[in-house]
Amino acid sequence: MAAKDLEFNRNEDHYKQLIHRLQVKAKQVKQGGGEKKIEEQHQKGKLTARERIAYLLDKDRPFLEIGLFAGEGMYKEYGGCPSGGVVTGIGYIKNRMCVVVANDATVKAGAWFPITAKKNLRAQEIAMENRLPIVYLVDSAGVFLPLQDEIFPDKEHFGRQFRNNARMSAMGIVQIAAIMGSCVAGGAYLPIMSDEAVIVDKTGSIFLAGSYLVKAAIGEEVDNETLGGATTHCEISGVTDNKFPDDKSCLDYIRSLFDKLGHHPSAGFDRATPALPKAEPREIYGLIPADRVKPYDMREIIYRLVDNSEFDEYKALYGKTLICGYARIDGWAVGIVANQRSMVKTKKGEMQMGGVIYSDSADKAARFIMNCNQRKIPLVFLQDVSGFMVGSKAEHGGIIKDGAKMVNAVANSTVPKFTIIVGNSYGAGNYAMCGKAYDPRLIFAWPTAQIAVMSGASAAKTLLQIRMATLKAQGKEITKEEEGALLKEITNRYNEQLSPYYAAARLWVDGVIDPLETRQAISMGIEAASHAPVEKFNVGVIQT
Repeated sequence: MAAKDLEFNRNEDHYKQLIHRLQVKAKQVKQGGGEKKIEEQHQKGKLTARERIAYLLDKDRPFLEIGLFAGEGMYKEYGGCPSGGVVTGIGYIKNRMCVVVANDATVKAGAWFPITAKKNLRAQEIAMENRLPIVYLVDSAGVFLPLQDEIFPDKEHFGRQFRNNARMSAMGIVQIAAIMGSCVAGGAYLPIMSDEAVIVDKTGSIFLAGSYLVKAAIGEEVDNETLGGATTHCEISGVTDNKFPDDKSCLDYIRSLFDKLGHHPSAGFDRATPALPKAEPREIYGLIPADRVKPYDMREIIYRLVDNSEFDEYKALYGKTLICGYARIDGWAVGIVANQRSMVKTKKGEMQMGGVIYSDSADKAARFIMNCNQRKIPLVFLQDVSGFMVGSKAEHGGIIKDGAKMVNAVANSTVPKFTIIVGNSYGAGNYAMCGKAYDPRLIFAWPTAQIAVMSGASAAKTLLQIRMATLKAQGKEITKEEEGALLKEITNRYNEQLSPYYAAARLWVDGVIDPLETRQAISMGIEAASHAPVEKFNVGVIQT
């Protein structure tokens, strides 16, 4: 028992260090372009993006930020792009759930980098999937010209947001835009394609071309305020609907609009009175091994996430490397699919490796997912997966067929899906356990997450073999010392890409969160999903 307690304490100390790192990074990112740029905003009489969101949203309700670490470590040659230069998330206005998108003018004057476009499209996707109203707080200099070829012309680039504006309008999704700073060129369409567009006097402006470009294009000399300020668009062009003297009065007006919105039909997901887990959630820190190859019982994690620590397991004695079962999270009924990280013994007495999906596990999960769809129960995936089992025995047993069943069930699932990457997320296991490609409504990573084709050690050895073969083909021989240095270089580069922050920077996940924030994230996700109807489940062709 003493040895177990010692290991728990070591794990806990390690995880608390990871949480501290998360908190430090989050605080730094939330500074945007830095204190000097924030002060410049204030001197102009403007609030920052985060201050605007804080003022707009209900103070007693949570805000679930999406994409906090977008752009992390990217665009270093341009000075970086903290949080992608835009703040997005799900919150409440007058007790009505909504999506908020606010350009951060402290980051390159709110200019759009490629990751900015991806983050904006993700916010619109969340609004469209969940039929949530969306508010745009616009303050942007437009496309970041040095990277225009990576943001302008492709399907998932800048123009897609205007297509989404039109699609959301047709879907009956409320869109409200506040022009609180610059709104230039193609970006001018976003607020004007919204249902209602309001503008802040003297600081807000909107035009297809600014005064310098107008002079260059047609020789006309005109200042930006006359060209596209609040007076022009509220009194002459009629482009905007109302003007306000400052940010706060503009945001107050948006709150008043939300106070009068009609209500939506519920999707019908079941919710009981919420209850806290009986098992202490903070013990998660000590339960997950600091050494990621060591086994642990995923059920102990589940007990610390679900209401009353009650979990009704499905087929507990079959397909043991995947845990499936029913529970409640913050009152919401959920179906949980989780990788079991402990070594397990089958009825035949065979040992199965934890974190690996076997044929029987995949078959069980596919059936469970179909049941949840039949019963209109949202799905939660807890990933700590090394992939599917390989080798002749697995192949002869039909691992590809059974894996395909599970992937088919996940892909065709119509109830909302939520994915939490607890530890490993490798190879096809990422796909089967509802990785980003399989449309989870929300996907978050814990600080212990790693996402890649394979583990760092396996990948490094494979890459080293390829490099060595290439060098030999060129007639080059290297010493053991050089081989060791090469392996270290490859390992370091690959391990950097395994980081959850690397994934979050590229929006492979919606964020990196403290395990203690998981219940709230899933609860808000299901509440959001309850705004949208659920389509009939049709699994398609599955071989038996």
